[in-house]
Amino acid sequence: MELVGGLGVLLNTPPLPMKKFLLVLTLALASALRAANLECSGLFTDHMVLQREKPVAVWGWADAGETVTVEFNGQKKTTKTGANGKWMLKLDSMKANANSQKLVVKGSTRSTDAAKPRECVFEDVLIGEVWLGSGQSNMSWPVARAANPEAEKAAANYPLIREFGEKSLSHAEAKDNCKGKWTVCSPETVSGYSAALYFMARELHKELKVPVGIIQSSVGGTPIENWIDINTQLAVPELKEVTEAKVKSWKAFDEVKARAKYEQELADWKAAKEKAKADGQPEPTAKAPVDPIVKRKGSGGPGELFNGKIAGLIPFTVRGFIWYQGEANSYSVERGLLYQTQLTTLIKDWRKLWNEELPFCWAQLPNYAGGSQWPSLRESQLKTLSVSNTGMITTMDIGDKNDIHPKNKQEIGRRFSLWALNTVYGKKVEYSGPLPVSREIRGSKVVVSFSHADGLKIKEGTELKGFEIAETIIKTKALNENKQEVEVSELQYVPAQAIIKDNKVVISAATITKPIAVRYAWANNPECSLVNQDNLPASPFRFEDK
Repeated sequence: MELVGGLGVLLNTPPLPMKKFLLVLTLALASALRAANLECSGLFTDHMVLQREKPVAVWGWADAGETVTVEFNGQKKTTKTGANGKWMLKLDSMKANANSQKLVVKGSTRSTDAAKPRECVFEDVLIGEVWLGSGQSNMSWPVARAANPEAEKAAANYPLIREFGEKSLSHAEAKDNCKGKWTVCSPETVSGYSAALYFMARELHKELKVPVGIIQSSVGGTPIENWIDINTQLAVPELKEVTEAKVKSWKAFDEVKARAKYEQELADWKAAKEKAKADGQPEPTAKAPVDPIVKRKGSGGPGELFNGKIAGLIPFTVRGFIWYQGEANSYSVERGLLYQTQLTTLIKDWRKLWNEELPFCWAQLPNYAGGSQWPSLRESQLKTLSVSNTGMITTMDIGDKNDIHPKNKQEIGRRFSLWALNTVYGKKVEYSGPLPVSREIRGSKVVVSFSHADGLKIKEGTELKGFEIAETIIKTKALNENKQEVEVSELQYVPAQAIIKDNKVVISAATITKPIAVRYAWANNPECSLVNQDNLPASPFRFEDK
């Protein structure tokens, strides 16, 4: 009956061009067919974890005007769908509960012939802590490829830890649903879990003694602009021009030329392998070329990962966000410096969409010799701490100079958990390495003060290195991102000596009498050994006057 009514509306409207009429008819049919079934958001599956101590959003779709009832944990809530068939309600705040329960969603009887109302039943539902993690490959990096994978799999008997892996692709328009399922952590399932999120969840579970759910929505090799709503980016003056340029470049992609180039590269790669085999030589170490069409579908353009992999998660009730990304935005100094505005925009926009100032923490890029312009991006990550209720874990001691994917995700996860335990759960633990607060010039010396610096010291077995100071400004020529030559003012840095005094660092150099700038660990893979009493490393930084 609803379908006929929908068609009647279409038939009573003025004539439309055939192509447009067919599009409208298709959308109407799809809407009607979807509304013919009671449906919940894809986030609601067996084994899910619901957030404790907050009202919990539950939503889905049914017929327009239909009554929908949700029963869980002794509660019974009722609502009606809107004209678009969507419904949403909130369960009252609940205490943590590790007992397996059912969540039942029922639709009202649709006709006098219906013996029972329609319903969805979700089994083995727990109440605890829920965190959403996103980013690029280091966030999606699985336990199976982290350090000691066999031992970690064997020990992963944590049935109160669950992961939801978001499986959607990028999309040109914001999606209202997601794809995936919750799985129970076990030696059989943990291999595919995000290693960073799993090791964080494991520590939280041990400390808090409650169930922990992690939602993993990330894609390797993707820049931050793909994870922010496109309209939000265009509304930020500092991002508008660069965003428009990236959208234009994305739309200008020539699929035919790209396919032809890829097929030629693939043929050349195969031929090189065959020739090496025929000549009795080792196979070339180069990896097979990546299909650009497949890569585009996975990563999308500006805003398209937000559309496909974040929008459909809103407004699932979570405790906060974990972000592990930045490598794909580090290919120039300009992009690295712009990252502060981009990350700030992402944080504020996601909070606005979830309608709550949720805690947000990210991992600073670690030491890595193969990076492009990692120092400027690390600086942007450091400066974004000016946004309220945020945190950053420092990682300059646990990267791999030869691998952009460091395997020690155990320590990454532990440090994320330390931040959460301190700032979210009120535990008295240190979570950050020393962060620069101020610098003071005293004659030929520069004195730098830090926060998170109790017991400031040199990492055992090392020397205090990585500090540089400058007193001279030089003018140089450089190419900007548009390949245009521009004049750049640069400080001429020289290596400096440093000592720790009164929990501060005093820096000087024999050749410098009037220092105006200081920096620390300002390289992709720097020498650095400054830590606090908890052996957490100091963040790279610089103080400059040009």
